[in-house]
Amino acid sequence: MSDQKANIGVVGLAVMGSNLARNLASREGNTVAVYNRTWARTEELITEHPEAGFIASESIDDFVASLATPRTAIIMVQAGKGTDAVISQLVERFEPGDIIMDGGNANFHDTIRREKEISPTGIHFVGTGISGGEEGALNGPSIMPGGSVESYKTLGPILASIAAVAEGEPCVTHVGTDGAGHFVKMIHNGIEYADMQLIAEAYDLLRRVGGLEPSAIADVFTEWNKGYLESYLIEITAEVLKQTDAATGKPFVDIVLDEAGSKGTGVWTVQNALDLGVPVGGIAEAVFARAVSSKPAQRAAVQSVVTDRPEVQGVDASFADDVSKALYASKVVAYAQGFDAIIAGAEKYGWQIDKGNIAKIWRGGCIIRAQFLNRIVDAYAENANIATLLEAPYFAKAVAEGEAAWRRVVSTAALSGVPVPGFSSALSYFDSLAQKRLPAALVQGQRDFFGAHTYKRVDKPGVFHTLWSGDRTEIETEPSTH
Repeated sequence: MSDQKANIGVVGLAVMGSNLARNLASREGNTVAVYNRTWARTEELITEHPEAGFIASESIDDFVASLATPRTAIIMVQAGKGTDAVISQLVERFEPGDIIMDGGNANFHDTIRREKEISPTGIHFVGTGISGGEEGALNGPSIMPGGSVESYKTLGPILASIAAVAEGEPCVTHVGTDGAGHFVKMIHNGIEYADMQLIAEAYDLLRRVGGLEPSAIADVFTEWNKGYLESYLIEITAEVLKQTDAATGKPFVDIVLDEAGSKGTGVWTVQNALDLGVPVGGIAEAVFARAVSSKPAQRAAVQSVVTDRPEVQGVDASFADDVSKALYASKVVAYAQGFDAIIAGAEKYGWQIDKGNIAKIWRGGCIIRAQFLNRIVDAYAENANIATLLEAPYFAKAVAEGEAAWRRVVSTAALSGVPVPGFSSALSYFDSLAQKRLPAALVQGQRDFFGAHTYKRVDKPGVFHTLWSGDRTEIETEPSTH
């Protein structure tokens, strides 16, 4: 063992961990210790990147010994049991004041549990969301740390040194205590699901209804990326659509099996939004769309009995512009729903989350980085307590100006038999909020009839129940707990 000590260490040297370690090592003032369960992976990293000056260890004991006190270690291993195992090893060896940061895609409930278990030891446990994929980890990700304020005093400058920079500001902020960082990363990924689905629907509409080939649609997306839709996902979509398969000469998108995978964070977003009572239909429909795509047996069964499909509606040259406006309006809804979930989560778990700061750190490094996020920053700067992003003047105007196009696109898609669950659910959500009276009144009547669930009246305070099985008189009662 060398006498040299590292100010930061990384455990887990798969692609994300290795790239993060290289990023850390490239920043002035950092000396990085590295450790992997298998020495071969560590040896490969230090051999390929001698310029990083890593302090490499073959054992967890040597790794801990290589860290300067107070020790700081970042875990980049598979979420679940693997993370728990590494945490246990470090807790056995660390001392009060040391910091363990989990940079994987952990479930925030696990992060809350781990922080609660570790806190009595005096060791700081920091669950941290990291977005940007392999490239972001190496060149600058968006970083969402939770944990204690005290731990952020040490971690903050280190994370700021490796984060992406947007408009002169590092894309990192202390999100909140215990599981707040992983919660916000989960919501980020849920919004990412919705954004990708909406873009895929826009492509499908331009191809099936607009009659454009993938290369022409790539040109459309490239043009969109110069305006209000500018974003990383729009940019890479154009690149994917330009790609030609070397083996067949066909568009790359046509040789890819149309079954979309999922790693869980989108599902977690929907599950937790349900628990919080927050409607995130745009994210849910994106998750369900992937699920539908991955049911080949059901798809084949329906296709075998459906003999007639709707005739594709004729459209003119303005259709692409309509689709762009519908895409933008639907994106506004998806982000509004995501931030609603952040607000509800912060309230339930006691986190002080600055919504404007979250939008700021998503402007660079992460997958959903976009020009659009500056408008969200502005909205929360103007009024931090807006009930929904849809009421912010900029977004209200954008939706109003695109509403007619949005409706034309959704109706054209329905008449043409082209599924647009993201576009249509976003429009229905908007219409639900804009409607002065909803049919929920009838639902309450039904619930009271079969289960005595009670209801409130529009004309006087109190909670009521109608004696449906008796003389149907109304009585004032206590609220139902069912």
